[in-house]
Amino acid sequence: MVADLLSSQYKKYESGLYSIAVIDNLRGYIFVESPNEAELKKVIYSVPHLKGVVKGGVDLTEVEHFFEEKSLTVDINKGDLVELTAGPFKGERAKIVRVDDAKDKITVELVEATVPIPITLDAASIRVITQKLKKE
Repeated sequence: MVADLLSSQYKKYESGLYSIAVIDNLRGYIFVESPNEAELKKVIYSVPHLKGVVKGGVDLTEVEHFFEEKSLTVDINKGDLVELTAGPFKGERAKIVRVDDAKDKITVELVEATVPIPITLDAASIRVITQKLKKE
C-alpha cells in the first residue's frame, strides 16, 4: 500500500525516482532508487504510513539474491480452474486449455459460456482456484 502511495506521489511531483521495490522477505522496508536524498524527501513528505528513511546506499550485490526472474506460468497447468482478474471477463471462472511458457500467455475457455470460446490472456490476469495434478 505504501509503495503504491509512493508511486502516485512520484507521478504527482514528476520527481527523479528511478525504481521502487517491495521485497516479501524484508517486511517493513521499501527500496527506492533516487538520484539524491533531497528528491526522495520531497516525494515522501506527504506519504502516510511512511515512518522514515534509512540513509545511505545499498550495494546491489547485497540484495540481488531477493530478485529472481520467474515465469508466471510455472505453477499453472492445462485443466486448472481459474478466475479472471482483469479484462472484460473479470470475475468469470474459466478452464485452462493451453499454456505458453515462453510468452507467459494462457488460453482459457469460460466455464459458464454456452459456446466454448478460447480466450488468450496474460498469466498475470488470472488467479488459480483449483489445480489439476500434473502428470509426469
